[in-house]
Amino acid sequence: MRRIVVSLLLAGTVTATPAAADTLREALLRAYQSNPTITGARAQQRAIDENVPIARADGLPSIQTNGGYSENLLTSGNSFASPARQAQASANLVVPLYRGGAVRNSVRAAETRVEAGQAGLRDTEAVLFTNVVAAYEDVIRDEAIVGLNQQNVRVLEVNLRASRDRFQVGDLTRTDVAQSEARLSIARAQLQSAEARLIGSRENYVRLIGTPPGTLDEPPPLPNLPVVVDNAVQQALAQNPALIAAARQRDATRYDIAVARAQRLPQISGTAGGSYSDFLGSLGAGTTTRVGQTGTAGTLGLSVNLPLFQGGRPAALVRQAEARRSQAIEAVTETERGVIAQARSSFAVYRSSQEVILSSEQAVNANKLSLEGVRAENSVGTRTILDILNAEQELLNSQVTLVTARRDAYVAGFNLLAAMGRAEARDLGLEGGPLYDPTVNYNRVRHRISDFGGDGEPAPVATTTGQTPAQTATVTKPLDPLLDAPVDRNRPLTTGSASPNRQ
Repeated sequence: MRRIVVSLLLAGTVTATPAAADTLREALLRAYQSNPTITGARAQQRAIDENVPIARADGLPSIQTNGGYSENLLTSGNSFASPARQAQASANLVVPLYRGGAVRNSVRAAETRVEAGQAGLRDTEAVLFTNVVAAYEDVIRDEAIVGLNQQNVRVLEVNLRASRDRFQVGDLTRTDVAQSEARLSIARAQLQSAEARLIGSRENYVRLIGTPPGTLDEPPPLPNLPVVVDNAVQQALAQNPALIAAARQRDATRYDIAVARAQRLPQISGTAGGSYSDFLGSLGAGTTTRVGQTGTAGTLGLSVNLPLFQGGRPAALVRQAEARRSQAIEAVTETERGVIAQARSSFAVYRSSQEVILSSEQAVNANKLSLEGVRAENSVGTRTILDILNAEQELLNSQVTLVTARRDAYVAGFNLLAAMGRAEARDLGLEGGPLYDPTVNYNRVRHRISDFGGDGEPAPVATTTGQTPAQTATVTKPLDPLLDAPVDRNRPLTTGSASPNRQ
């Protein structure tokens, strides 16, 4: 089956122009409609489409007309040789009959490059969507990390107040207070760094999607990911749009060589022409002889151009075309290597991130129990303040690792879909209007032969973000229950009254 129904990935209701992208589907749709990278790539593809009628025009008849009027200011005595004025007009028709295959191969090369451009447009979509997914997940990850660091700062502030209170009554030393102060200062610095990263992620989101992120929902699971890396590579080699585009560019260069070779072959054209002249009564003026003042002529012929020597230009063009074909062949190999590496590395990152998620979930739960136990043991005097601070840090580290692994797994999974050619608009089932079809414009222009017309002055399609407010590090939703740490952190330090084993 050519396409897996990835639209299940993004199930949900969507509006055509959401005010803020709260779901992954809305973010992808907004980027698809208004991101300048994709809208610019569509315009570029429309320009590539025009190469077909341009190439075909060299094999179609051409008609040229000329006209003129002249006044002879100085004339000799013989007005038959020097009439005072003259008006003339002519028309010529040239019908190409044989161009050595240059026209046919130029058209084929242009058509092949249109196919390459359409595949390249698919790749642009996949790359854009991969970036959107990464930006979406970055905001979720960094917002969670900010929330965790804020939680950590609040806990350490409570710890510091408790340490100072116990120091006042002599239960703790100045060293314990200093340790609490140092750890709080570090936590505040980490919070500042986390907030800066969150702002950067949100600004990158605005750059790609065009609107600020709202309260982002967790994205749905990725369906139908391969379980064997060889299957992923096989599908990537068969369906990756970048590889298809490179292969079609390579195919087009074969026709370029034929076009270059045609430069040393004969060219035959059929010609037809007609002319009309009128001396406007000035021919034979001043004589008694009456002569005709107008004249017409018509011609019909065959034109043959047989190149004999062109200074080595045709051979140079052939060698140049052959070298470019060699380059295109190597480009296919380079792209193939990149696709294989992308599929294998994405598969590896996805699988390893899944393992990291499982380990991190266990670590978070274990660190919660550890922190609870350390605090309980501290209350009976068997643990120090430093033990509590280290347990707090261990819990925070495991929570951050879990959040990061979730992000890495999802992005790697989507990147794997992109490598396999299954992360484009038609795969994702985006709604909110018809999807862009590059063949519509191509079919519209490919057979046009009129010298007049155009599509009008282009208007901007992508939306500007100049009026978008600067992003902040405000946390918009509560932490995941697994990330939240419902540990009793208000337990009195070094006093045994609240110890569980004394209840």
